[in-house]
Amino acid sequence: MTDAVWFFPALSSLTQTANPSFVFKYLGQGQYGLLKAEHIRVFHSVSQDPSGLLQRLSAMDFYLDAASLLPLSVAFKRHPENDLNVDIATEVRFASYQLVSGVQVPFYFQQILNGSVVLDVKVRNASLNTGLLDSLFTLQ
Repeated sequence: MTDAVWFFPALSSLTQTANPSFVFKYLGQGQYGLLKAEHIRVFHSVSQDPSGLLQRLSAMDFYLDAASLLPLSVAFKRHPENDLNVDIATEVRFASYQLVSGVQVPFYFQQILNGSVVLDVKVRNASLNTGLLDSLFTLQ
């Protein structure tokens, strides 16, 4: 129930501020590593969820650099398909932002699963809106 595009913050839940089914909760400023960070929790909330299950399964914690407001980290829980009560701690860390076609893009990110680094990526270059033709995609 969390973002499928965890690797690119510009496409995350942070963009859903106008969507009434998303709740943004400001948890304050604190430290994230050596940096000051703004802590925001985002989750889905609907009236047909009296148990709060959707809220729990969709909760994502964003840590934004206090100076630039660029995402430093997003933390959330994964759950096995056969047991939604098992929480698997997941964090994605972002760094080395560079301006690409007017958009700040993280050129370094890590994914941490249960405290262990499972993905460590350094991006060499990035391009946005490169003019892919609509004919390359099919609608189903």
